[in-house]
Amino acid sequence: LEEITPRPVQDTGSILKQGYLEKRSREHSFFGSEWQKRWCVLNRKTFYYYANEKSKQPKGNFSIENYDAQLAFHLRKDSRRKCCFELICPGKRTYEFTAPSPAEAQDWVDQIQFLLKDLNSLTIPFDEEDEEELYNDVDSSDSVNTTSHNTTLNQDEPNVEMEEDDIYEVLPGK
Repeated sequence: LEEITPRPVQDTGSILKQGYLEKRSREHSFFGSEWQKRWCVLNRKTFYYYANEKSKQPKGNFSIENYDAQLAFHLRKDSRRKCCFELICPGKRTYEFTAPSPAEAQDWVDQIQFLLKDLNSLTIPFDEEDEEELYNDVDSSDSVNTTSHNTTLNQDEPNVEMEEDDIYEVLPGK
């Protein structure tokens, strides 16, 4: 039910990466698909693309959750082929981009993958952390009690020697 609200470039929240990319249009002309220069903005969950950096309304946007980012040299046959990357999600539209340089394309892919790992890690480890904390709490309280108990015994009865293997306390008079 939650929709992504279109926002001006300045209002897209915490921007992780932004810059000009060429985006392949969905419509194919007689000459093939066209690449259009777009100002792209990546925030914590959404990828926005605008006509330019001063645009008030995005040309489009999509949630990057469940997408995968990867370099895609097959998208172009010209000298810019090593500058291409794509965002893929099964059952959803694939977005194809060309960056100004191969290093810039790699940086976009790295930033998106880092963000995706971060998004995934927020939803998975809660159970594991709780179990680990419970285990550590029990473990640490046992060792604290045992240590303090032994220390108390040794301080009260300095002449009583206990063997390490002996788990029973020696009581006086028995």
